[in-house]
Amino acid sequence: MKSRQIILVTGAARSGKSEWAETLAKEMGKPVMYVATAMVDENDPEWQARIDRHRLRRPTDWQTLQIPIQLGAIFEVATPPQCFLVDSLGTWVANLLDRDDSTWQNITDKMLDLLQQTKVDIILVAEETGWGVVPAYETGRRFRDRLGNLVRQIGAIANPVYLVTGGHVLNLSLLGKPLNQGPVSDLSFVTCRLYWGLMTND
Repeated sequence: MKSRQIILVTGAARSGKSEWAETLAKEMGKPVMYVATAMVDENDPEWQARIDRHRLRRPTDWQTLQIPIQLGAIFEVATPPQCFLVDSLGTWVANLLDRDDSTWQNITDKMLDLLQQTKVDIILVAEETGWGVVPAYETGRRFRDRLGNLVRQIGAIANPVYLVTGGHVLNLSLLGKPLNQGPVSDLSFVTCRLYWGLMTND
């Protein structure tokens, strides 16, 4: 395993993406810092129950940080040999949805820069929201577009990138290639990568 990895796990609601990210964190064999981006609302019992389920599933020796806004700051101060698991990017985007486009751009630019400079393993969980109809309201469209763009930017620097869907985990880094690396001329690229992965169990 590399000395430092940026791993992206994306998927729809209830797809199992958080569970897969937690499995990856356990396999790192390093102290895990669980970074929760959700804002705790004691007046919302359903949301609190969801948070409690996640907490009960995690190993007791994991530490937890509640970081609803200043996500980039943790990448700056993280020190080896820790592994940071961020769950989730969608909640973080929602927390900052009231920022104007210019402010949001500055926030994400800084966060991505700090993410690439970090010295520890980072596992990021993200929601897939762009596979349905166009949201009817401006706020919904803004959330979808901001999260979609952020996931795409992180996907370009992360390796591996996983998609969790239908109860299955797909390694997109094995099956495809980033858009910024140019077009795939034919299926031979994917076929060779898939064959090699099956032969090596990678």
